[in-house]
Amino acid sequence: MSRPFAAFDIDGTLIRWQLYHAVTDALAKMGHLDVSIYNQIREARRAWKMRSHPQAFADYEQVMIKGFEQIIQKLTVQQFENAVDSVIHEYKDQVYAYSRALIKKLKAKDYVLFAISGSQTELVSRIAAYYGFDDFMATDYLKQKGQFTGQKKVYALDKKLALQKLIAKHDTIVANSIAVGDSGSDIPMLQMVDRPVAFNPELKLFQAAKASGWTIVLERKNIIYELESRNETYVLL
Repeated sequence: MSRPFAAFDIDGTLIRWQLYHAVTDALAKMGHLDVSIYNQIREARRAWKMRSHPQAFADYEQVMIKGFEQIIQKLTVQQFENAVDSVIHEYKDQVYAYSRALIKKLKAKDYVLFAISGSQTELVSRIAAYYGFDDFMATDYLKQKGQFTGQKKVYALDKKLALQKLIAKHDTIVANSIAVGDSGSDIPMLQMVDRPVAFNPELKLFQAAKASGWTIVLERKNIIYELESRNETYVLL
């Protein structure tokens, strides 16, 4: 018998930080990232933390990705795996209480759990295994003979297509399905399910959630606020 599924974004939805960013920082600490490149990343991150303009986080993210990809072909696979080890050790338990509890609840109800993330496969695979996900799709940086080729496959660029592939692979059903995400890139995934949850949404996702009447969940410090759409307004549950 087919089972319902739940799809989760990972960075900022389960993990409290961004795995892709964390592994770039780890590579810098290990001396693999040029100082000038890392300074550019730090300056862009500072601009975001200061909320200097609405697109500051997107700008920082692009600088960070560019910096990572400038060094990836200089790394051995083992060097990258060493950085992954340190990130997993530090961040695997730094998660949102809401998402962790929801995963546990859904596993008990026999849901098929999917993770869809823009972070690297080496990171996402280990987080997925740690939390008992059934499958995942992430970013593959291709390898050959222990080195990175510079080519990549970014499945999270189209989360709708990624989720469609996972649904077909595992023969799951859409009825009672759930998806949880925190950013605009998660909207296509959330539109596919019966129970979309906008978790700590950024502006684009918040606007989409409000327009569609999706559940909005906010977690701040040790309080979780669940907002439900009723009669074209939101009420706190």
